[in-house]
Amino acid sequence: LYNSKHVPLQAGQSFKFTVLETLDRIKEEFQFLQAQYHSLKLECEKLASEKTEMQRHYIMYYEMSYGLNIEMHKQAEIVKRLSAICAQIIPFLSQEVRLSCVTHLHLPHYTSSPVWQTLRSPFSLAPSTYPAHFGVVSHAGLNGELASPGNFGGSLSLSPQMSAYTRNPNVAYESRPHIRPPGLSTALPGSSGGKPAYSFHVSADGQMQPVPFPPDALHGPGIPRHARQIHTLNHGEVVCAVTISTSTRHVYTGGKGCVKVWDISQPGSKSPMAQLDCLNRDNYIRSCKILPDGRTLIVGGEASTLSIWDLATPTPRIKAELTSSAPACYALAISPDNKVCFSCCSDGNIVVWDLHNQTLVRQFQGHTDGASCIDISNDGTKLWTGGLDNTVRCWDLREGRQLQQHDFTSQIFSLGYCPTGEWLAVGMESSNVEVLHVSKPDKYQLHLHESCVLSLKFAYCGKWFVSTGKDNLLNAWRTPYGASIFQSKESSSVLSCDVSPDDKYIVTGSGDKKATVYEVVY
Repeated sequence: LYNSKHVPLQAGQSFKFTVLETLDRIKEEFQFLQAQYHSLKLECEKLASEKTEMQRHYIMYYEMSYGLNIEMHKQAEIVKRLSAICAQIIPFLSQEVRLSCVTHLHLPHYTSSPVWQTLRSPFSLAPSTYPAHFGVVSHAGLNGELASPGNFGGSLSLSPQMSAYTRNPNVAYESRPHIRPPGLSTALPGSSGGKPAYSFHVSADGQMQPVPFPPDALHGPGIPRHARQIHTLNHGEVVCAVTISTSTRHVYTGGKGCVKVWDISQPGSKSPMAQLDCLNRDNYIRSCKILPDGRTLIVGGEASTLSIWDLATPTPRIKAELTSSAPACYALAISPDNKVCFSCCSDGNIVVWDLHNQTLVRQFQGHTDGASCIDISNDGTKLWTGGLDNTVRCWDLREGRQLQQHDFTSQIFSLGYCPTGEWLAVGMESSNVEVLHVSKPDKYQLHLHESCVLSLKFAYCGKWFVSTGKDNLLNAWRTPYGASIFQSKESSSVLSCDVSPDDKYIVTGSGDKKATVYEVVY
């Protein structure tokens, strides 16, 4: 043993330090701990920076895929046209020539091309998923009465309900195959021609059966006939979030680093009436919600801070910022009394904010990966959240605990709670839309999307809902069994959507840097 002067201690000698020596030792220990803290802090900041960089790379690759999608669509169109021409001339050719035509136009030759191999990545779509026509499409037939795969690329077929709209170049019936679960019969009982079904009832024991739609599935008050594009809002960046005001006069589009405000009451408006700079310049807005009074907008995205905007002033301004420990917010919901905001965080937590006091009042913990989507029951007592951990969870807002958990085999990207009934619609990374009864075990599974279902929203009447996807599609469905009311094909992935409170307008945000406003026609 040594004392402070490095002199060996004699047997029985006491081991003592002066007050100054003790303070020096405490100081040295503190400096050592402080150095460790700074080292750990730098490591944490480095990891956070790496995560942000990975997110930016993902967005970059996602945007790059849009150009490839367009080229792929052109090639698919050429193949379909050649197939149609060959189908017309083959009956008049000899057997040898027929075999030659079929061999050279066979799809595997096409799918082995470099473009196809590139587009097999998670950021893109397969060529065979592209429908033949753009525009709004009405599926007025019952389940299983859509065109069979053999008619793909053939002549147009219009339903009686759509005959009045055939002169509109934006409206057409689309003949194409639909995805369906493997191992299921492609035909409904009583349907002719073996045409594929796209809506299935799933019983409690997992049995799937095609749904026989009721006669009034696509008729009656409150059921749209189609939707008409009336505005294109050129935002200038990928539009990840959209919302429409209660008055239906203003649309808010969230892109990279800002929310733009558009007055859609003025026909032909080409530029936004205001721009609200939010988050950092290079961070994407992921969700924006406007309160019913039209005076307050809440914005969240790739940052730990939510921005609360005062829209009542002559120039909109930030009146508060709410900061959590999570690096990003993926989705927002507002309570029916407009007093509380719920934020889905990238760390899997759900943060509850008091909007009056602008304070964090509670956190729900349960998702083991990012909480991606959220909705609240119409009575304000239950919260529904979906996550990248393949689960949908229900939370009791009065008791502050989890009530239910539904496990899936796919990540959850979107969900919506029916305002007038006990149905929850869920959009999957797998391309399925599932409609769950919140208190019974049965559900419906819908198969019209051909890639990730990125957003979903119920009409306020509860009779129908819309979903959008990476397949460029906007689908409108009948609640709860999913009869297809109409379908719109956009020119790029449709990342976000909203329905106006009067159910008269739909707004979508897409990957080609614009938002589209539809008028719902009844």
